[in-house]
Amino acid sequence: MKVLVAVKRVVDYNVKVRVKADNSGVDLANVKMSMNPFCEIAVEEAVRLKEKGVASEIVVVSIGPNTAQEQLRTALALGADRAILVDTSEELNSLAVAKLLKAVVEKEQPQLVIMGKQAIDSDNNQTGQMLGALTGMGQGTFASKVEVAGDKVNVTREIDGGLQTVALNLPAIVTTDLRLNEPRYASLPNIMKAKKKPLDVVTPDALGVSVASTVKTLKVEAPAARSAGIKVKSVAELVEKLKNEAKVI
Repeated sequence: MKVLVAVKRVVDYNVKVRVKADNSGVDLANVKMSMNPFCEIAVEEAVRLKEKGVASEIVVVSIGPNTAQEQLRTALALGADRAILVDTSEELNSLAVAKLLKAVVEKEQPQLVIMGKQAIDSDNNQTGQMLGALTGMGQGTFASKVEVAGDKVNVTREIDGGLQTVALNLPAIVTTDLRLNEPRYASLPNIMKAKKKPLDVVTPDALGVSVASTVKTLKVEAPAARSAGIKVKSVAELVEKLKNEAKVI
């Protein structure tokens, strides 16, 4: 079974994000970039499926600038077999990404697509669902457990009321939640081996997909600084401040 894993290059989650002086976007100059944490979980789940003998090949795909090859090489070091970069410098919305992934899915014909439920930069949580709608494939989102049995995949989903298990016919799309697994670290020998694994670069035009954006960013601002909290000595004082100062009761 071929597994396709989508990964995204984002600002490292340990970095404090800064806004550009002209408020046109996020300042990425000299900022550490890494693989989206939810995408790391997706790669780990694919590798575990291969270790169980369920998956025979893992293909990772990323959409972004040429520098995203770094994250693809990381995925290769973690256990993926080959990589595809859709090279574009455009700022893409979720629908454009889903259309590009659809083109890659049609080309590669994977039996299972695994991707993070959301990226920590845009936080949209849309691409997996849009890809499901475009391809007509069944989808299991917010997965905390994935089990492949024959021509079906059982996905345990985290929902507001608890857990829900859905059975999907393959091919299918799974988006990963935090509790699905604990991603491994790439070993030095595997990092060296990853340099020799195949990495193909294609363009949106070669895939026949237009990435022209219908959304324009007008302004980006940092959130307002929060004022320091205070300690109260009694419940009565707390109620008084909530009523007269915060005016929430």
